[in-house]
Amino acid sequence: MRVLGTHGVPAAYGGFETAAENVALHLLSKGWRVVVYCQLPGSGPTQQDQWRGLERVSIREPREGWLGTSSFDFKSIRHALSAHQAQDVWLTFGYNTGVFDLVPRLRKVPNVINMDGMEWTRARWGLVKQGILLANERLAGAAGDLLIADHPEIARYLRRHFGSRRVRTIAYGAHEVTAASTQPVTDLGLTPGRYAMVVCRPIPENNVLEIVQAWSARRRGMPLLVVGPYGDDPYHVQVRSAASEEVLFPGSIFDPARLNALRFHTALYIHGHTVGGTNPSLVEAMSAGNAVIAHDNVYNRWVAGADNAYFADTAQLATTLDTLLTDGDRRARMGASSRERYRAEFTWTRIGDQYEEALLAAMKR
Repeated sequence: MRVLGTHGVPAAYGGFETAAENVALHLLSKGWRVVVYCQLPGSGPTQQDQWRGLERVSIREPREGWLGTSSFDFKSIRHALSAHQAQDVWLTFGYNTGVFDLVPRLRKVPNVINMDGMEWTRARWGLVKQGILLANERLAGAAGDLLIADHPEIARYLRRHFGSRRVRTIAYGAHEVTAASTQPVTDLGLTPGRYAMVVCRPIPENNVLEIVQAWSARRRGMPLLVVGPYGDDPYHVQVRSAASEEVLFPGSIFDPARLNALRFHTALYIHGHTVGGTNPSLVEAMSAGNAVIAHDNVYNRWVAGADNAYFADTAQLATTLDTLLTDGDRRARMGASSRERYRAEFTWTRIGDQYEEALLAAMKR
């Protein structure tokens, strides 16, 4: 099995890489031979080695951004075709260069494609980039032997355009957090169980401004930790300007152990994402047993379940905070529900088994 379309392993970029790493390691543990294509900066020859038993093909790419991604994807496909063996099956993450997926289709190489939500609908890309993404989505959808949706709503969308026979729903996973050091909490001057947190990219579609405004509407008696890279961007400045003294901006936190500890000891996790299917940061919060207040949409409601809380706007969130921050028993029930939902749907063992079934089905096709 060959994994294409990500920056490779070990995961260091985001949800796609984390999923690729965990699925690859799960399949390796079940006896699969797994080759992962990895993108490295700069120029130089392609290198091959192993990491935790996974075979890595590391391809140098001097360009950044879309041009670099497109070049890396093309080089990966070319290498995978040249090294093709009987019974090879590909697992491709994303459709940003979906036009290239026509190549394995023509060569009759089975290819399972994770379709990465409805990425082209994100307004931040602009019309030209949205058009390019939409075209590549359609090409990848036509070329893939099986199409993976990370959420039932995304699956419904894909079935409308590509038929139901080739579409499967497989969400993202997380590792359960059942204990964590308090050191990362106290290092920030916080008290375990006496703060709330938000972890997301600071963009309007994640409702960071609305969350900060709701928190700052009155004194809360505990701080809100807003994790992410806040700089001189006008939206970032607006978010900071709206914050009361009870809102803290520690910057980006990339260390998984530190981030897991902060999640594990938080009193409340607020999730403002409005688009994108199953969001990895929400699943990770649930794996730590967090009580969740999420933006009210079909994506978040399916992931977090009926027992957590939801908000439609700043005023509703402020009112919900008034209630929840003084009701520890309800937060405990919400956290228990989050953990139960996580264990039922979002463990990497479950996710890995679902990917294995999809790969075997693609090979039969």
